[in-house]
Order: sequence, then C-alpha cells, then structure tokens
Amino acid sequence: MSKASRRRQRPGNQPTTNRPTGSPSGGQADPTGAAGGSTAASGSTGAAAAAGAATSAGAPGMTTRPATSGAGARPSSTAARHGRRERLRMTYKPSFMERYRTAIIVVAAVAGVAILSAFVFLQSSQPAYACSTIWTPEPTASPAPSATENLGYAQPDMGNSHVSRGEKVTYTYCAPASGDHYNIAGAGPIVARVYGPTDNVIPQGWIHNLEHGGLVILYKTDSAGATADGQAKFKAFYEAFPPAQNCGPIIAPFNQMSTPFQAILWGRVLPLETFDEARVMAFWEQWGGRTNPEKGGCPTPNQSTAPTVSTAPSTEPSTSATPSASPSAAPTAAPSVAAPSPS
Repeated sequence: MSKASRRRQRPGNQPTTNRPTGSPSGGQADPTGAAGGSTAASGSTGAAAAAGAATSAGAPGMTTRPATSGAGARPSSTAARHGRRERLRMTYKPSFMERYRTAIIVVAAVAGVAILSAFVFLQSSQPAYACSTIWTPEPTASPAPSATENLGYAQPDMGNSHVSRGEKVTYTYCAPASGDHYNIAGAGPIVARVYGPTDNVIPQGWIHNLEHGGLVILYKTDSAGATADGQAKFKAFYEAFPPAQNCGPIIAPFNQMSTPFQAILWGRVLPLETFDEARVMAFWEQWGGRTNPEKGGCPTPNQSTAPTVSTAPSTEPSTSATPSASPSAAPTAAPSVAAPSPS
C-alpha cells in the first residue's frame, strides 16, 4: 500500500462526502444522488452566506446567536427581569407599636390619671402631722408648805416657725406646747370654741393661739370629754371663761398624749386624769401670757401678782403624773421678786 493510501485511511483525514439520506443498496454511490446532494449543500451554504451577509449589512458590529429550542433553551432576559422585580416587591409589615399605637396611648393616659389620683388620695389621707414622742413629764419635787405650787410642767421648746398649709410637721413631743404652725387666716390661729370629737383640729392651727398667749385644752376621743356630758361641761367652762378673741379656751380632741386631758400654754403642759375646771383656771391665772414669745395678743390674767417659786424641794418626790400637793385656787397675794422664767 502506498503512503498516500495510508494517509487517507487515518482518522481525521477522510474526505467529507455528502451522502443521500437513503442507504444505497449497493456499495457504490449514486452519481445522481451525489450530485443532487452537492447541489443542495451548495444551496444551503449559499443561503446561509446570504443570511449572514444580510445580518451584517443590517446591524454592523453585532453577532447573531443560533436560535435554540427545547429543554436546553435559556430563559429570555425579559423573564429574568420580571422574576427579579417580583422578589423585590415585599409586603410591608407594620411594627407592634404602629399596629397598637392608639390602644397604647389610651392605656398610658388612663394609667397616668390613675397614678395621679392615687397620689392625691394618699396625700390627702395622710395625717398632717406626726409625733416622735408621747411626752410624759418627769415627776418633780413637792413644793414647800408655804409656797404656791407651780402648776404644769415645762416642755422643751420646739421653735415657732411658720409653715405652708398642707405641709407635714413632725413634733418631737406630743401633745406639743410649741413648734411649727400656720400663719394663715382661718387655719392658724383658729377660732376659740369647743370642738367636737369628730372635728379635724390639728396642732398647726392651735399652736399659733399658744404663741399669742391663748389657752388650749385637749381631750382624748375615748375619754369622758367625748361624751355628751363631757361636751356640756366643756361648753359651760367656755362660756364662763374671760372673753378674749381667739385666746381661749380652745377645747379640741387630740389622742397623741399621755393623759386623757391636758391644759396647755406655750411651753407648759398641765396633765389631767379628769377635767378639773378649778385646776385649769388656776393654771391659766398662774402662767397665762407669761411664757408665750409674742406678747400683746392675749390678755395676761392677774398681772398684779406672780406665783411664788419654791426652791426647797420636799424629801420625797411626787410619783403621780400631776404635782402631788393641792394647789390653791389662785396665786398668793404677795408677789415674788420675779416671775418664773418661761421654759
């Protein structure tokens, strides 16, 4: 075999031939079919060339892709764009605050009003004053037989500042014989009269009366003074008392004290187990107008005399809440050298 024959038989070197679609019966090709095939191939090649030329002439610089169809076909760019737009169009979901904004505002407003109302109620229901100590005076020595008894006990001074209405005051000792008080018309000083067991009378009012020299008589609401008979005795005592505007007596309920009754002048307290009218009048005549810091507000009873102060104590101190010796109805006629110093 020659070299040329061997090169023709190698793969890749076979000449391309156009064969008819039908298989010939023989081993040789039909010349007519071959010619027809060549003619068809030439026609197809010419048509493709013409179409390429027309495309190149109509759109210079552009290349055409062969049209594809079937399962391997790529989706068009228009369909891809539509898909992207659909994914970007997300439904807006409002937040919890946006959905329930009105309800939240209404609930917050109602809660605010409720809290404010509760605060006002608590403020109004709380007592206007407080007591640190229920004051019980220490027993003192009995006076000498020739001396006049000093009625009552000196209470430590708690000042005399003015406070605003509604301001809570804490008193170190109760019942207080001094301390902060109102300086407001109708609130302090208060009108001198008999106040019933259910009347709301606070120290801030009547302490101002004490500051002017007035007399205050206090009784517990569970004592005999709260009964009808006790109120009648109070009214009779008030009517018989020397008239002086807002100077006394102010007779009022008060429970924060060590005895059922107490008669009070500025800085001085007379504890009583029962309401003793004669003893209260003696206390007033002895100390009225002499201990208060503001003079001239109330008359000073029995100004021509002053009580005699005993300097010699007895051998045995009194153990009762009140002085042991029985006082005289009035101070002695003989004046002492000096009046007792207020304390």
